[in-house]
Amino acid sequence: MIKISSRIVPAVVLALALPLTTAAVGAASPVAAADAGSSAIGTVFQLPSPTGAFAVGRNTLHLVDESRPDPWVTSDRRELMVSMYYPAHPGAGARARYATTEEIRLLLEGQELAGLVPAEVLSATGTHSVVDAVPVEGSYPMVVLSPGFTASRYTLTALAEELAARGYVVAAVDHANESFGTEFPGGRMSTCLACGRTEDEGTLGVVTATRAADVSFLLDRLTAPDSAWPHSRLIDRERIGMAGHSIGGASTAETMASDDRVRAGVNMDGSFHISMQPDGVKDRPFLMMGTDDEVHRPGGRDVSWDAAWSRLVGWKRWLTVAGAGHASFTDIPALAERLGMPVGAASPIGAALPGGRSVDLTRVYVGAFFDQHLRGVPQPILDGPSPAYPEVRFNNP
Repeated sequence: MIKISSRIVPAVVLALALPLTTAAVGAASPVAAADAGSSAIGTVFQLPSPTGAFAVGRNTLHLVDESRPDPWVTSDRRELMVSMYYPAHPGAGARARYATTEEIRLLLEGQELAGLVPAEVLSATGTHSVVDAVPVEGSYPMVVLSPGFTASRYTLTALAEELAARGYVVAAVDHANESFGTEFPGGRMSTCLACGRTEDEGTLGVVTATRAADVSFLLDRLTAPDSAWPHSRLIDRERIGMAGHSIGGASTAETMASDDRVRAGVNMDGSFHISMQPDGVKDRPFLMMGTDDEVHRPGGRDVSWDAAWSRLVGWKRWLTVAGAGHASFTDIPALAERLGMPVGAASPIGAALPGGRSVDLTRVYVGAFFDQHLRGVPQPILDGPSPAYPEVRFNNP
């Protein structure tokens, strides 16, 4: 679960409010709200630019698994919203919207920041993806991204765009009823119904198992002859990986245990909620990347990491990042930095690491991991500490 403190200086609130006094807020159609950026307010903040050679395209998919009930609303079928990122030709087109205003409003409300940060401004954060851009033909490895509990897929946009710019297809998934707010077609909102059951024993295990089934269903729909995605020809079905933040990272391990199509996985600061067995991930490569503190260092409070490490029998790395907070592996620190929020002890996200640096570290190491294990290109940065990234500690308990 991502938690942000409400300690925001009044000057920041004033700075955020100013754009609203000079721009009219217009209503968008459900289709436009789902993908295309709004021009009513204009871009006040921008995500860090991708470093890859390709421009980035984005489509949005709504998928319904008619064979499974939703565990949080058993009368409903399981639904997913998926943002598909891919290498594209540069050209004019509508910039993909970061998130809808209602999604951001519900996030701020869930984080107890309602009224302090204008949802209209954050939802207009500039991305580097163009809606329905013309793809660069080829066969690309694919990475599935799963967000943290209460978070939405848009919190991993910077990582998704980076991977796509480097020559990957990326499927960023929203799992229904597990985020503060996810917008479905027609403006229908899914809220975090699962949040009210976190005190129930086994709930987080249900989340990881359900997400594993979600991803298997997604892979079925993307790789079938009648694929749900019009650019499915871009996917190299033999080179599929997955990464997730928080419970999305735990779900990565669970997905690998149940679906051999996922060849490599990354857990970014997530506890493992279902016991990892040696015959689960097997000898497939796995990266554990977390905070360098009493939680995720070897012997730390999260004992699931030590247990998982001992059960990983293939290529593996346990990296911890000095100064990182739990949200440092998402877009949130970069947005907080652009909002003028402090770092260090006063940081509202509990991180001393500057937001831009945290995005850089995440993109460098996750990108290197998939380059090595899905592309077969050796990455020396994964062999040991780097003077360019002294914050990253290599652990080998």
